[in-house]
Amino acid sequence: MDRKQVTDWIAAYERAWRTPGTDTLGTIFTEEASYRQGPYWTPVVGLPAIARMWDAQRDGPDEVFRMSGEIVAVDGDTAVTRMEVRYGDPVRQEYRDLWIIRFAGDGRCRSFEEWPYWPQQPTGLESAGS
Repeated sequence: MDRKQVTDWIAAYERAWRTPGTDTLGTIFTEEASYRQGPYWTPVVGLPAIARMWDAQRDGPDEVFRMSGEIVAVDGDTAVTRMEVRYGDPVRQEYRDLWIIRFAGDGRCRSFEEWPYWPQQPTGLESAGS
């Protein structure tokens, strides 16, 4: 993978989120892909399970959001990106996310892991040093 391919994949991910249904997921995820919504979450495995999770997590294809990001690194079949997503207008929820994306040879994602953070999220650091 190179940076352009990763940029194109991120654009396809956003298009899929904005598209009714889940039929387009097969163009960005492999049939047996895993999708982990947080570093300690149990991964959702397989395209049908990812499709169910996808539909449950979004308000629908008309959901108002802005997504931006930058590629931090690309090494072989693995990319790390720093993303920011703001939902609503006015913004009602925002996330800053790290995405770890592992790609199959055909450019689709075989493993997706996100590390989401949002304002006022407990970090566990509040009790550090106590």
